Amino acid sequence: MEFVFTEDQAAINLAARDMLADCCQPADLRRMIDAGDALDAARWGAIRDMGLLGILAPESAGGLGLAEPDFVAIAEAAGYVALPEPLVDQAGVAVPLLASLADDRGWLARALAGEVVALGHPANRFVTDADVAGALLLADGDDLHLVERDAVSLTRQESFDPCRRLFSVAWTPSAATKVGSGWGQSAGRGALFAAAQMLGIAQRSIDMAVAYAKDRMQFGKPIGSYQAVKHLAANAQVKVEFARPMVHAAAWELAGGSLAALARIAHAKIVAAEAVDLATRNAVQIHGAMGMTWEVDLHFWVKRGLALQRLWGTPAAHMDTVLERIHALPTGPEFTFASELA
Repeated sequence: MEFVFTEDQAAINLAARDMLADCCQPADLRRMIDAGDALDAARWGAIRDMGLLGILAPESAGGLGLAEPDFVAIAEAAGYVALPEPLVDQAGVAVPLLASLADDRGWLARALAGEVVALGHPANRFVTDADVAGALLLADGDDLHLVERDAVSLTRQESFDPCRRLFSVAWTPSAATKVGSGWGQSAGRGALFAAAQMLGIAQRSIDMAVAYAKDRMQFGKPIGSYQAVKHLAANAQVKVEFARPMVHAAAWELAGGSLAALARIAHAKIVAAEAVDLATRNAVQIHGAMGMTWEVDLHFWVKRGLALQRLWGTPAAHMDTVLERIHALPTGPEFTFASELA
């Protein structure tokens, strides 16, 4: 098996990463926070116009008809820039779910056109970006409901990440809002793409720390020349390089839906969380006391990493899935790939 991105995938990934890096700088995040804006209309428009919202939507609905491996690096790029807009939840989870419904009430087309559909999945305590959503996908037991924004009541919740807007939602389910039963593979997609974002956050934290270590002088030379500082950056990079193939493998396996595939996703989420935890902590340490201040941009990535570690399932919940797979299916070097167990 050749486990690399195709030329087309690499081209899409590069174009998306360049666009996001261009229009989502730390200064943009600070400006949004100061203005109290939930999203940047120009940046969201650029995301829509590039077609990123429709990557996982079928071509018959106006999407690109691609699959999870085609989106995983874009989710990583969103993490790399600490993107505040709901690109990953919208394109990676909401759009595939809407596409799976027998009757999406016209919201798939609206979501591809840029209207936000927020997710009230049972795995997450609060709903993100509900205040800018045109509709919400909500659960009532095993039933799935599509509810217009003006039919719910929102209560803002505190978040240590100033670029994530969290809400509890009060609403009344009805036969008119029910659109299906169950969430399909939404939890798996959510966990997978959260893991991909954490890879991007971890890598950006390391890159910021390395750049700072090259410029910061101590005792007449850059602090990056000291072995202890090099080890902090190198150890974090090793964690990222170990986690990245786990995330990519999970993207390939998700469609299978087997216990082995679910365990692959759970493993990816666990190791990505470990990578982002070490990378952000070490980056703060490399920055020294400056790393704890609002003035240093690193805090945006630290906070986003902390939030994503517990989004779409806690590390403990994902570990339970891995243990279930270990007990139920054969283990050993001959079973390296989950597809061999499907």
